[in-house]
Amino acid sequence: MRSLVYFVACTANGYIAAADGATDFFPAFDGPHADDLLAEFPEMLPGHLREALDLNADNQRFDTVVMGRATYELGLSEGITSPYPHLRQVVATTTISTSPDPAVEIVGEGIVERVRSLKREPGMDIWMAGGAQLAGALADELDELILKVNPVMLGAGIPLFAKRIGPRAVTITQHKVYPSGFALQRYRWAS
Repeated sequence: MRSLVYFVACTANGYIAAADGATDFFPAFDGPHADDLLAEFPEMLPGHLREALDLNADNQRFDTVVMGRATYELGLSEGITSPYPHLRQVVATTTISTSPDPAVEIVGEGIVERVRSLKREPGMDIWMAGGAQLAGALADELDELILKVNPVMLGAGIPLFAKRIGPRAVTITQHKVYPSGFALQRYRWAS
């Protein structure tokens, strides 16, 4: 069965964005950690950035992305209706009723059932790109948590999960720290 993987950038104290949704405080995406991430997860870059970087690498880990409305609207606000054309795209939202792009599936109610169905299909793993509301709704469906921990702190913001989920046991499977202070942490999510 395919795994659902919450693969997300966060601050050192666990925020995925500022309270207003801003993420521009994260350090620039360059250096050894960027090279490693692009080699292992080239599919994490949206299509327009893949084109700009002339990145044509095949998907390594994921063939599907599930995201919440706020995450999807980051691209939509720039006129990007299909942010990950190299992936199957599913957006969980109750405020967008019709998809602005045939390549993007809109799921209103029933995202848990839809993800369970996706997990039973053959294919690569499923990337849950965010955000906190979606992570809270799908916490019991997660199999793995991969955190791109940036060396920055926020006094308040949007947490990894918008609802209380714990305590929950996790098993660390990798922890790599780069000279810049960026860390890649992987956890198996206990059911």
